[in-house]
Amino acid sequence: MSAACARTADVLVRVTDDQLSAATPCRELRLDALIAHVGGLALAFTAAALKDFGPLTDTPPSFDAPLDGDWRQRYPARLAGLAQAFADAAAWQGMTRAGTVDFPAEVAGLVALTEVVVHGWDIARASSQPYDVDAATAAAILPHVTAIAAEGPTEGLFGPAVPVADDAPVLDRIIAMTGRAPDWTP
Repeated sequence: MSAACARTADVLVRVTDDQLSAATPCRELRLDALIAHVGGLALAFTAAALKDFGPLTDTPPSFDAPLDGDWRQRYPARLAGLAQAFADAAAWQGMTRAGTVDFPAEVAGLVALTEVVVHGWDIARASSQPYDVDAATAAAILPHVTAIAAEGPTEGLFGPAVPVADDAPVLDRIIAMTGRAPDWTP
C-alpha cells in the first residue's frame, strides 16, 4: 500500500492546472473529478482500515465532488494516511465497511490498493505522466482484479475487459481487465 500511495501522490502533485479539464480513461470523468474522487476514497478507506464507522464509510463513492483548494497538499497527505492505516495488521483483520458495503477487511485493503493503482494510472495517462507498479503491488492486486473481471462488467467499477496479449506487461493486463485500453492517450 505504501509504495502505491506514494506513487499516486507523486503523480497527483505533477498535474498542472491547465490539465484539470482533461479527459481521462474513466469515460465520464474529467481529470479534476477523478482527482477529487481519489482524495475522497483515501479518506473513506482510511476510515475503513481504522474501523471508524460513520459518514466516511456510510456514504457511496462520489464522482462529482469539487477539488479542495489545497488538494496538491491534502490529497498526497490523505494517501499517506491511507498507507499508514493499512500498515497496521489490524486493518486487514475482521470486518469493515466502505461505500456503504460491509466486507472482510482484507478485501477492503485489496479494493483500496486497486483503486489507488488504477486511478493513479488513470491520472498519469490523462496528464501524460509515466506510471508503473512494483512486482509486489502487481502480485497483490492481479488475482483480485482477475476475480472481479471474471464476473463481467460492474457498473461504476469495471467496464468490459479490453483484450491484451497474455504476455503483456502485468500493469497492462490489470488495466485491461478493468475495461481500460492500456494504450489510452488523452
